[in-house]
Amino acid sequence: MGEMPDHEDQSEDRDVVDVVLDPRIQEAIGKSLKAHYDDLIKAPVPDRFLVLLAELEAKERQNGQ
Repeated sequence: MGEMPDHEDQSEDRDVVDVVLDPRIQEAIGKSLKAHYDDLIKAPVPDRFLVLLAELEAKERQNGQ
């Protein structure tokens, strides 16, 4: 019967190889991420978050005085 090669002898801490993406791919990914996050930034803040932020600011002012 054939024996399986013993892979445990190989170091698990192999040198990391830097992978460089094609600049066109990097640009496409960058544009896609920017478009996605621009939409999130432009989205209105829910009223409940605004109330919570106002309450937090009021408590901070009280504790600071």
